[in-house]
Amino acid sequence: MTKYKQSIHDGLLTMFILVISYFLNFIMQFVFETNTLVPTIFVLGVFFVSLKTEGYFWGVLASLASVMLVNFTFTAPYYSIDLITPVNMLAAVVMLVVAVMTSTLTTKVKLQEKIKAESEKERMRGNLLRAVSHDLRTPLTSIYGSSSAIIENYDSLSKEQQIKLLSEIHEDSQWLIRMVENLLSVTRIDDSVAQVTKTSTVLEELIDAVLVKFHKHYPNQEIQVDIPEDFISIPMDAMLIEQVLINILENAIIHAKGMTELKFSVRVEENYAIFEVADNGCGIPEERVTKLFTGYLERDNTPTDGTRNNMGIGLSVCSTIIKAHGGEVFARNREEGGAVFGFSLAMEVEDEQQ
Repeated sequence: MTKYKQSIHDGLLTMFILVISYFLNFIMQFVFETNTLVPTIFVLGVFFVSLKTEGYFWGVLASLASVMLVNFTFTAPYYSIDLITPVNMLAAVVMLVVAVMTSTLTTKVKLQEKIKAESEKERMRGNLLRAVSHDLRTPLTSIYGSSSAIIENYDSLSKEQQIKLLSEIHEDSQWLIRMVENLLSVTRIDDSVAQVTKTSTVLEELIDAVLVKFHKHYPNQEIQVDIPEDFISIPMDAMLIEQVLINILENAIIHAKGMTELKFSVRVEENYAIFEVADNGCGIPEERVTKLFTGYLERDNTPTDGTRNNMGIGLSVCSTIIKAHGGEVFARNREEGGAVFGFSLAMEVEDEQQ
């Protein structure tokens, strides 16, 4: 919120609270036929103004306005200003003290929350940088190794060997392009001003695209697919959601040791589409369940044979993408063994015209 909009908001809020306090005093005076509650109600109003507005200005202004209103309307001589009387002076001092103390406390709390939010943002950036550094290292090494082999052994390599090495370079380059594009999108999501651009995406087309891309890397992995037969359209950034689904599927391939069954399902609950990837592998260690999407997990068993440990963009970044879409991400162990990873996305609501 800009400073101008914030000032308009705080000004209108201050005016609203003062008007409510003023008319509430009239009602209390009519019901109880006494003015003893007038200062208390205005002090409460000043407290709320100081609590809900930025800085000190509006709280101090509300306290001064309250003193004037009490003095003019509810204190004899009525409908005239008299700030000489000790009681009126004391009421003014009390309201000013309440306004300044509340504003000071609120300002400090908001500053601490801002510092905490910035620290969390920097932590997430650090985790993202570490994840990216790890995930990009292997394909870059592969590209360098394959290109060096072609350059150094060009005359001795057969045509088939050259094509194989070039195909590996091509495949790794495509993956790096996809990774960089998604990371740029995630960077835009991280900006508080920018938002993901959603377009209506047909569920069946999304699933087909995901499976085609996934089977290019894992042609021998069978997936049981269970999606509704009804036509379903979901507003999303299709490229980002595709990458999230591919990452979750690859996560099962890499980490679900002993897996013999992989199931990909989508179901509709109320106005949400629930995406789930379930396996019958080793499951998730209980101490890691709550940390899967936070970026705190260390990368264990880093391969040394040149293979990729993870072709995805990290579960913590997947969580960021889903939350930017207004959805929720989850993971749990299955009672029959294995684990379930998934997320929810809001579906489109068709307007019913009579």
